[in-house]
Amino acid sequence: MRMRSLLFVPASRPDRFDKAAAAGADAVVLDLEDAVAPADKDSAREAVRRWVCPEHPAIVRINAPDSPWHAADCALAGIAGLTAVMLPKAERPEDIATLVGAGAAAVIPLVETAAGLAAAQQLASAPGAFRLAFGSLDFQLDLGMREATEDDLHYYRCQLVFASRLAGIAAPIDGVTTAIDDAPRLQMDVARVKRLGFGGKLCIHPKQVETVNAGFTPDAEAVAWARRVIAAAQDSAITSVDGKMVDRPVILSAQAILRDAGE
Repeated sequence: MRMRSLLFVPASRPDRFDKAAAAGADAVVLDLEDAVAPADKDSAREAVRRWVCPEHPAIVRINAPDSPWHAADCALAGIAGLTAVMLPKAERPEDIATLVGAGAAAVIPLVETAAGLAAAQQLASAPGAFRLAFGSLDFQLDLGMREATEDDLHYYRCQLVFASRLAGIAAPIDGVTTAIDDAPRLQMDVARVKRLGFGGKLCIHPKQVETVNAGFTPDAEAVAWARRVIAAAQDSAITSVDGKMVDRPVILSAQAILRDAGE
């Protein structure tokens, strides 16, 4: 499942669901948590139940395990067309198991706390865990990082990449960039986390989708190089491409580029 961009839409706004689905994101995330007021939780849950189907695939972000709405949200897990459940404040593999037992096809643990980061490898290794995601804003709040820069989060992001690799799951998903109208900032954020080993990013507005998709898709030059490497690997007489030896790590890198390009 290719998942570079994941676009949030409030589950209390079913009038926006179709628009979000047409925005070009790799996945739409119907948000029952932060975007929905307590008084609207029940009606938002029913809106998800009515809209999601094989023709309208989506992810749903449910409410946290310690919330009064969590149990009712878990009942959505087995809906046909629900590709994954995003679990906020993920800290315990048991909560992933509960969702899998309720029928979830996949679970995206959202690491937003110190306890969640400490359990990252357990979460990534839990049966049903698809990819980790980084809830960077709540994480900073939990750690009291009131004036943190993106560089200050470098260490914590690396831990999620490391845990994902050890568990053998896909690269993690980065948190949101709140600057909706600042495309250069978004490009910089995507480039930063891509260098660390992230494979996707959460979006809070449709206008962010194109930039995120482009940032996580190899450009034409990289794809052309990868094709030359793969072609060279089939010919034992060729030992280098563009002055770089063609050995197993280079071949694997080329294969990854073509995979990320959708080839």
